[in-house]
Amino acid sequence: MGENHFSTWPVALYGMVSFMAGLAYYFLARSLVTIHGKDSILGIAIGKDWKGKISLVIYAAGIGLSFINSWLGVTMYVLVAAMWFIPDKRIEDKL
Repeated sequence: MGENHFSTWPVALYGMVSFMAGLAYYFLARSLVTIHGKDSILGIAIGKDWKGKISLVIYAAGIGLSFINSWLGVTMYVLVAAMWFIPDKRIEDKL
């Protein structure tokens, strides 16, 4: 993105790659809960995974906003990164 001076398409494509990575994480978490069961330690720790779902919504919004103003898209991606920077202690607390 930096070499292209944060133009629209590189920012939108970065959002798509990030969205797909978030979607893969969501499917992985759901698969692990399915394998181990909802009542397992992992199933209880992951719970409804609001952080993962909200990340997908913010990434999708960032992709759309990048066509309006590329800096709005970048802001949304930074918001998701900041949200995940805060440690998620759900699994640690259960183990």
